[in-house]
Amino acid sequence: MKKSVFTLAAAAAMIGTVALAQDYSANLKARQGQFRIMALNLGILGGMAQGKIAYDAEAAQRAADTLVAVSQIDPTPLWPEGSDNMSIDGTRAMPSIWDKHDDFLAKWGAFGTAAAEMQTVAATGQEALGPMMGKVGGSCKACHDSHREPN
Repeated sequence: MKKSVFTLAAAAAMIGTVALAQDYSANLKARQGQFRIMALNLGILGGMAQGKIAYDAEAAQRAADTLVAVSQIDPTPLWPEGSDNMSIDGTRAMPSIWDKHDDFLAKWGAFGTAAAEMQTVAATGQEALGPMMGKVGGSCKACHDSHREPN
């Protein structure tokens, strides 16, 4: 009888442990991919703004359109609670994303707004890109300062 009780208790403990151990690898890869797409397109626009890349209105517009599309991705499946740097390896996302979730969502929304503003001027000329890069970059920085662990 004691052996049965012990076996049941051990099994229950293992089931509880399995339930707590979530695999967020797909979520993490997806959100890191999202940031890579953002970085690639910001690099195109920033390079054009700085004159390091020849300005091309069509390429600038495509990059800005992509930023807007990325900003419209529902963040919920990419950011499940428990996928922070204190819970899993491979991320710099801080628990404040969930502790201050409204702030996180507001900052994500601010990026979307800045990306949409970039979208409206991207094809109008190189001189329009610099000020908008400041706005988009500022929205990124605001979120990183609050919700991403420094290097």
